[in-house]
Amino acid sequence: MKQGTETTAEQRVTIRDVAAQTGLSIATVSRVLNGRANVAPDTRDRVLQAMGGLGRRAPRRRGAGVPKADLGVYVRCPYVLTDYFGLIVSAITEALDVHGMHAVVDAGESAWRRTGVLATLTGWPQVTGAILILPPEPEAELERLRDRGFPFVVVDPRNAPPRNIAAVSAANFAGARRLMAHLVELGHRRVGVLGGPLDWMAMSDRLAGFHAPLVAVGAYPEPDLLRTSTDPTVEAGRALAGELLDRPDRPTALVCFNDKMAVGALQAAVSRGLRVPDDLSIAGFDDIDVSRATHPQLTTVRQPVGEMGRMAVSLLSRMLTGHELDALHVELATELVVRGSTGPA
Repeated sequence: MKQGTETTAEQRVTIRDVAAQTGLSIATVSRVLNGRANVAPDTRDRVLQAMGGLGRRAPRRRGAGVPKADLGVYVRCPYVLTDYFGLIVSAITEALDVHGMHAVVDAGESAWRRTGVLATLTGWPQVTGAILILPPEPEAELERLRDRGFPFVVVDPRNAPPRNIAAVSAANFAGARRLMAHLVELGHRRVGVLGGPLDWMAMSDRLAGFHAPLVAVGAYPEPDLLRTSTDPTVEAGRALAGELLDRPDRPTALVCFNDKMAVGALQAAVSRGLRVPDDLSIAGFDDIDVSRATHPQLTTVRQPVGEMGRMAVSLLSRMLTGHELDALHVELATELVVRGSTGPA
């Protein structure tokens, strides 16, 4: 906007406006926005608080032009980088390189233990934006980061993201519904569910997707056939599957939150002398490498894991170059992959 004109809801506030509001010099406000170290903490807080309610109207931070190779993108993945998460991070780092940027990766259990990181990002001179993978931070913390004008994208959000925060996810509901429809077509009506954390959006979406085909044929889901784990691993799948398979009225099929839990379910079935798929059908989710390393190979739902990472980089790059995003929430299609672990009831 031109200096001297009034700010409307659609116009961006300038550094001069923030300086006038805070009583600071334009140079000082600029140093804060550019992450310089030579700013007193109370001065930095005053500028960031002034920007807090501006949202998308806030002055653009460094990186608003073409991304510079000497600035990095903070990639936070507070989980061990195996299978699913490792594939996402690898896709992100490779895509950032194509866009002339580099990743500052913060991953693993040490990243999980670090709290309050997002609140300090606006003071990091070495990063120009961020990609947050399944962030455990509450919605209010993400909104504060957005209000400070710091560009970031969420990949696989834990909770439904606010409408004005960029996010990339997979079509979990559609994938789960397609998988259960496959089992229903095979005659299964008593289907056990081995789920992940109930407070994850992916889990709630998949559970709704699993239920829909059963309800459509009048086979209402049985709460007793649901088991969940906050750590959806092979070990959890084996233990939870064992609980359901030891019932006198055991289910004829098991659907799992991910392929690792499905591998555990396969182990539980074999240890009980059950043949898959003759006695029991088992299906996973994700289509990671382990789904093709089992016998029989797993029926599963393929998630576009690499494309989720690449799409996040694309959205962030557009934000950094000043482009408006018409679609802030991007949901990528999933695909049912039928293999040998599912058969007629």
